[in-house]
Amino acid sequence: LSEVPSASFPNPLASLNPSLPKEFTISPSVFDNYLTKLSVTQPLFLGNKISSATEIAEYSSQATQEDFNKDKNELVFNIKNAYWSLYKAMQFQKLLNENVQQVQAHLTDVQNFLKQGMATTNDVLKVQVQLSNVQLAQLDIKNNVQLAMLALNNLMGIALDTELELTSNIKHEPKTFSDVNSLVQKSFTNRSEIRAMDLRVKASASAITLAKSNWYPQVFLSGNYNYARPNPRIFPTKDEFKDTWDIGVGVSFDVWNWGQTSEQTAQAKTQYEQAQDGMKLLQDGITLEVTQNYLSVQQAKEKISVAQKTVEQAEENYRVTNEKFKQGVALNSDLLDAEVALLQAKTNLTQAQIDYEISVARLEKSVGE
Repeated sequence: LSEVPSASFPNPLASLNPSLPKEFTISPSVFDNYLTKLSVTQPLFLGNKISSATEIAEYSSQATQEDFNKDKNELVFNIKNAYWSLYKAMQFQKLLNENVQQVQAHLTDVQNFLKQGMATTNDVLKVQVQLSNVQLAQLDIKNNVQLAMLALNNLMGIALDTELELTSNIKHEPKTFSDVNSLVQKSFTNRSEIRAMDLRVKASASAITLAKSNWYPQVFLSGNYNYARPNPRIFPTKDEFKDTWDIGVGVSFDVWNWGQTSEQTAQAKTQYEQAQDGMKLLQDGITLEVTQNYLSVQQAKEKISVAQKTVEQAEENYRVTNEKFKQGVALNSDLLDAEVALLQAKTNLTQAQIDYEISVARLEKSVGE
């Protein structure tokens, strides 16, 4: 510090006794000052502000974790869906390959009949056209298989050019589910969205308490430890380090803040009501989703039963028509129709089986399993 004169006053006894100092120094000037200070403040009461803020942060953290679980469940379902889509494409490819073999055998028979004068050139052309159509379908389904495999690889996060070999073998064993009302109640317990929304409703309730905290006084306990040279609390002043401490309690209270607290409280209450309405909307949406998926499973199950009977009928029709054609008592067009009907029946059965698997996966996802 810049130098200033020390505070002193004359000694009236110096005139009587020359050995006494002529003046007394009250506060000597110290031009180099040092200060080390440690302060601690502990809130004693803030109108539940800290606890409410902690609850909001905790609920928000848990809600975010539930959002993560929801995204994970979505990914699981998307992978299942992509898997069964690839399986369906491969099964269609297998059916088309079988149909090509059937039509090729049919073409061979017709060509032999033509040589024997039992068929016309037009009959041969009809079979050749049918064969070309099936071969074109083969090209389309081959492309579909590649696209479906790319989609599955992409979802699994592996190299897109990875060749997959599916090991599933569909054996229709219908799963048993509870009634739709039980599934809806189960979804309310299991779904991550419900848990996340419930946590956000609780966070909104804590936000009301947080907004109301400004109605209350703020009380703090504070303490300070000072280590200074010179220490201003030590008299007279000495050019040496001295430590002192102090403890105090401070209270502050907003008498008037232009209605800010009341407006913030009203806003928090409105947000809480919005969160409650959001929960109701979410529950209604999940109820509709579970109900639709439950009905889809039941419908897919019935379709499989009908499709299986249709395949049996189409196979028998093809067998009988093919035998009659070889014996010359059935028309070429009849056998072509039987081949198309058999391919369509098998395709419908495969479609129904895959639809059932996807419907089950979708229902399990909507229930939260």
